[in-house]
Amino acid sequence: MKNKIVTVVMALALTMSMLAGCGSQEEATANESQVSVDETAEVDETVKEADAEVEETENSDAQETETQEGEAEEEDEENYETGDASLDNTRNQDEIGEQELLVVSFGTSFNDNRRATIGAIEGKLDEEFGSDYSVRRAFTSQIIIDHVKRRDNVSIDNLEAALERAVNNGVKTLIVQPTHLMNGFEYNELVETLAGYADAFEKVSVGEPILTSDEDFQKVLKAITDATAEYDDGQTAICFMGHGTEAESNGVYAKMQKLLTENGYDNYYIGTVEATPTVEDVLELVKAGEYTKVVLEPLMIVAGDHANNDMAGDEEDSWKSIFEAEGYEVECILRGLGEMPAIQEILAEHAQAAIDAAH
Repeated sequence: MKNKIVTVVMALALTMSMLAGCGSQEEATANESQVSVDETAEVDETVKEADAEVEETENSDAQETETQEGEAEEEDEENYETGDASLDNTRNQDEIGEQELLVVSFGTSFNDNRRATIGAIEGKLDEEFGSDYSVRRAFTSQIIIDHVKRRDNVSIDNLEAALERAVNNGVKTLIVQPTHLMNGFEYNELVETLAGYADAFEKVSVGEPILTSDEDFQKVLKAITDATAEYDDGQTAICFMGHGTEAESNGVYAKMQKLLTENGYDNYYIGTVEATPTVEDVLELVKAGEYTKVVLEPLMIVAGDHANNDMAGDEEDSWKSIFEAEGYEVECILRGLGEMPAIQEILAEHAQAAIDAAH
């Protein structure tokens, strides 16, 4: 193809390490022995009986395990309701045309919130660029894709399936806009996967994550403080729960905390589920103030499993329970960043930059 261009707006911030697992090898040795014909027949019969018993036991165990797993899945599905999946636009249609804007998200199995966040972002990008680009969807979490398919019989493309769909539809210019918050492992894996398809398209351009430039940080700060202004009464600690990562990009949370403090939002705190700052770190900061109420909200694109369970769940280790145990009145806001028009606008700006870079 002519004029093959691969544009990566954001350079890789990390060097991914490949983890190799160590497998075990079984070695068997055969010992020859001389036995009579009668003895051989007797041994063979004994072995056959033993094999039959083992097979019967294995089949029984397998059936029991399968039944237990099935019952666990049914119980899990019956214990919560996430909305009507049929209302979702999965954006995995063919007839794409020569130009595609692929929106890549981690994903969520919470149907209503998926429409309110990822769906809203895709809708914004369709509104901005739909006249020139077909907007399509890809999730990077295969677990979520499989869960939604099993539970709701709704199919969502993973990244590889979406790229193959683009190839099969004759797409020439592919713009990829991730909804990731930061340039971490997920973003880098996305870029690496796209590199393998460099020769499949004439042009490929990748947009930046939400928190990239200093201007992005200021816009996100304004978005989350505007959205929670009604709770900013001097007696309420407003705490945001991020996901967290082992990558260096985890520093975005500390940077956002610093900006909040510098801009006078002393009662705003940011923690993470799986990294630092921890909920214990946030609790200590809150206890140092004179607050009577705590508001919790996710600093994530979606309000999915982490928000509903790790943040707002009734288990004793949830953020809600931890703060309530300290005597605070707690209110949980199950709203993902993707619902906020200001966040959608940031992603539209990044997609526009990627489009400009491709031409």
